[in-house]
Amino acid sequence: MSRIGKLPVEIPGTVTVNIADSNVNVKGPLGEDSLNLLNGVNVSKEANVLNVMIADDNNKQLRAYHGLFRTLINNMVVGVSTGFVKELEIIGVGYRAIQQGADIQFQLGYSHHIIFKAPAGITLEVTEPTKFKVKGFNKELVGQVAANIRKLRPPEPYKGKGIRYKNENVRKKAGKTGKK
Repeated sequence: MSRIGKLPVEIPGTVTVNIADSNVNVKGPLGEDSLNLLNGVNVSKEANVLNVMIADDNNKQLRAYHGLFRTLINNMVVGVSTGFVKELEIIGVGYRAIQQGADIQFQLGYSHHIIFKAPAGITLEVTEPTKFKVKGFNKELVGQVAANIRKLRPPEPYKGKGIRYKNENVRKKAGKTGKK
C-alpha cells in the first residue's frame, strides 16, 4: 500500500465533490475540474474526506497508480479552492513585460515584441516590469504555461539574462579567456 495513497484528502467547505462511476468531479470557487479513474482505482467519500483505494494489492501497476491518483485528486481540490501560482522574473537590460488586458507583451531583446496570450483557466499578472505571475486552478496547466513563457528567452549561462522562475539558481560559465 502506498504511503501517499493511503492519506485522506480533506475537502474544504467551499468545495463540492461528485463521484460517478469512474469520474471524480470537483467544483469550487475558482473553477471546476474532473478526472477519469482507471479500472481498479476506487474513490470513496465520507463526510468531508476522500479516500483512494485500489482493488488488488498484489498488482504492481495499481500500487503505483494509488499514490498518483490520490495526488491528482488532492491537486484538484487544492486548485479549485485556493489555486496555484508560479512567479517568474526577467533579468536583462531592456527586458520587460507589459500587461495588455489578459495577455502579456514581452520585450526580450529581439527585433519584435512578443505577445503571449493567456489560455483558458489561466490568469497572467504583471506585478513589476520585470516580474509577473501565472495563476490558475489546474496545477499542470499553470506549470506548462510558465514553462512555455520561460522558453521565450531561457536564462543564458554566461550572464544569466532571460526569463527564470523566482529563486531559480542559474549556474554561470566562466567564458573564454584571452591569449597571453
